[in-house]
Amino acid sequence: MNWLLLFYLLAAHALCDFPLQGDFLAKGKSQLAPIPGVPWFWCLFWHAMIHAGAVALLTHNLWLGLAELVLHFIIDDMKCGGLFGFGADQSLHVLCKLLWWVLACL
Repeated sequence: MNWLLLFYLLAAHALCDFPLQGDFLAKGKSQLAPIPGVPWFWCLFWHAMIHAGAVALLTHNLWLGLAELVLHFIIDDMKCGGLFGFGADQSLHVLCKLLWWVLACL
């Protein structure tokens, strides 16, 4: 197992979900309280794409990047919709990174 890859995936998640998300995407990605005049789904899509790019870059696997895009979009949409809170959101994202790591190491 490539432990350095796992470390990089988790560090990239922290980077992409906090400083690289920014206030605009964090507020704009919510269906319940979008920024007026800004389509919420574009903000959520591009936020998820930042994560997808990091996963694809680190794993050298487009399919894992695309899986991250889809799952990150769904997880954040569910969180923004009030289905669960911050802790569950972050736990699901970390589980995704663990899955990508296992699949990348096969």
